[in-house]
Amino acid sequence: MQPHPHLEVFARGTIDLLQSDELQRKLERKPQLRVKFGMDPSSPDLHLGHAVQLRKLRDLQDLGHQIVLIVGDATAMVGDPSGRNKLRPQLTRAEVEKNLVTYTEQARKVLDMERTEVRRNSEWFDRMGFEEILELSSRMTVAQMIQRDTFQKRMQEGAPIGIHEFLYPLMQGWDSVQVEADIELGGTDQLFNLLVGRDLQEQCGQEPQVVFTLPLIRGLDGRKMSKSYGNSIGLLDPPGEVFGRTMSIADEEMEDWFRLLSRLSSEEIDGLLAGHPREAKARLAEAMVEFLHGPRAASEARAAFDRQFVKKELPDDIPEKRFEGEWPEEGLPLAVLLREIGLAQSGSEARRLVGQGGVRLEGEVASDPMGLVPSPNPDQGLLIQVGKRRFARVYRG
Repeated sequence: MQPHPHLEVFARGTIDLLQSDELQRKLERKPQLRVKFGMDPSSPDLHLGHAVQLRKLRDLQDLGHQIVLIVGDATAMVGDPSGRNKLRPQLTRAEVEKNLVTYTEQARKVLDMERTEVRRNSEWFDRMGFEEILELSSRMTVAQMIQRDTFQKRMQEGAPIGIHEFLYPLMQGWDSVQVEADIELGGTDQLFNLLVGRDLQEQCGQEPQVVFTLPLIRGLDGRKMSKSYGNSIGLLDPPGEVFGRTMSIADEEMEDWFRLLSRLSSEEIDGLLAGHPREAKARLAEAMVEFLHGPRAASEARAAFDRQFVKKELPDDIPEKRFEGEWPEEGLPLAVLLREIGLAQSGSEARRLVGQGGVRLEGEVASDPMGLVPSPNPDQGLLIQVGKRRFARVYRG
């Protein structure tokens, strides 16, 4: 039997594709498979970690398959325990609704939303009564649930596990029953949940879904990319920010980013990785900006980065900040200034930034966080640089 031509696209970059024979049979019987992917609005923004799966979904969409995007407004209130070593705070419905505002618009950067079926799982969970919740809970045993590595680790460490967390895999699996998914895609940390979906479909007389997983990319600090870690690049981040933050990833992460997030050929990727790391990373950063903002923005972001860091020129678009408070004649403490104009979130962060040598005044490194800064020139303002990429020109209000 010849492999179905779509199998190669399904398999590219995957870690787990456990039922490839089933997938082959599904593809032979149905020209359009229902491919399910769930996203919980647990934060207001999507990032490049989500884009790994979204790009795969777009590839399958372009082959003619039906993408079913589950917006987990009900599951987000429980909180996915995947990969968590502690109890996740539960969100309120109001918090979930606030986060939902931009979700589909961000997904639109990758998916053709006109051809995407979008479903909220509150559509079925809000209709369930207590008896139905009990019936769903009876479909798995505690012994099955604690086979999950996340729960085992927390039990060994004596960390608490909420009873409500046991509901999450059941809820995600029940989504598959409700939309009659043929296939479900997730990250490697989602495998347990995906397999629960297969079990529940079989219990309900449906043909079980094929599950496949893609790797999780690591963020700017080497950990799993997460908004809560502050190591992510958002799908809505401006081009210069996307370029600069991509340039800060570790060299050893580049191959995964190239292969999972770019659409460069394997030959071009191999050639870049064999060359100078900085050139490879600049090409990667350019590809990330092109992905999110288009080719023109990518070339402009690279040119701006080169002017600032290669040719040591100042960026063209330095934002202006106006200090509205009182500026003493003897000068304003630097830490206070940084906090008040938003270049530091707090006085302690401002002191840390200065102590690390990360603050420059008119190009000179500042060493004393409590050093007094004279009032700026009313025409030219005061040029402040924090880190490598944040600039501001400060004026009196």
